[in-house]
Amino acid sequence: MPSRKAPTVRQRRLGAELRKMRERTGLSLTDAAKMLGTDRTTVSNIESGRFGVSAERVRTWSESYGCPDGPYMDALVGMATERVNGWWEEYRGDLNSGALDLAELEHHAVGIRSVQIMHIPGLLQTEEYVRALFAGSVPTPSPVRQRRQLSHRLKRRDVLDRADPPACTFLIHEAALRMSYGGAEVTRHQLDHLLKESERENVTVRAIPFAAGGFPKASVAAQYVYGRVPQLDTVHTDTASGAEFLDAETPLANWRAIMDRTEELSLDPEGSRDFICGIAKQV
Repeated sequence: MPSRKAPTVRQRRLGAELRKMRERTGLSLTDAAKMLGTDRTTVSNIESGRFGVSAERVRTWSESYGCPDGPYMDALVGMATERVNGWWEEYRGDLNSGALDLAELEHHAVGIRSVQIMHIPGLLQTEEYVRALFAGSVPTPSPVRQRRQLSHRLKRRDVLDRADPPACTFLIHEAALRMSYGGAEVTRHQLDHLLKESERENVTVRAIPFAAGGFPKASVAAQYVYGRVPQLDTVHTDTASGAEFLDAETPLANWRAIMDRTEELSLDPEGSRDFICGIAKQV
């Protein structure tokens, strides 16, 4: 028998929100199952994301739990309604699940706020820059894997071209702007591309100069991804062991404060463009 496909981070998130909703009522799994007319195992499997759940069931459970937040309930119903096998599914089995989960998260994002320390943000990278990044990986990926990684990274950029693109703010440290991946020509092309992308109506690029000094989590690259309602926001960070997705209330609040503080230290959009132009001339 073929193994069951592991739930995506979005499927797990929907289940986790139903669990939070149940716990706010003070109901145990057993009590909730009795009230909902099902069994304890089914409730547990849905809350863990192992089982799918219909939009009708999400609404029924939410109403049974007495959820007072209509927009939040509607957003959860919308998540259950989605039956999209996104473009990222063609990479399942070739790339790690974190890369696929990030693409899915960006696909459904209302807004994105990113802080990058050593690299240009993935959504703004050129093909040559991406090639240089992956070529420097340890261990070096096989040619086939590099092609798949490159294809996936470039495909992620399409989210900026959709009819209703997310509003994006990219906070980029001077270190990332000066790192010369692939040599001077690749770097100049990347910086020129960054300036061009900053002209999009939905894209704001702000540079963080060395002169700004330190700031919280200065060594961590992160994306704060806004959902349809604040309760469905998610933070994505890159760690040595892979992608990490945070959605608990306290980490979200802390990361909002971190992003706010970092943005305060950054140059304004016009000043950032001048700053990036200056670095490009020095390359």
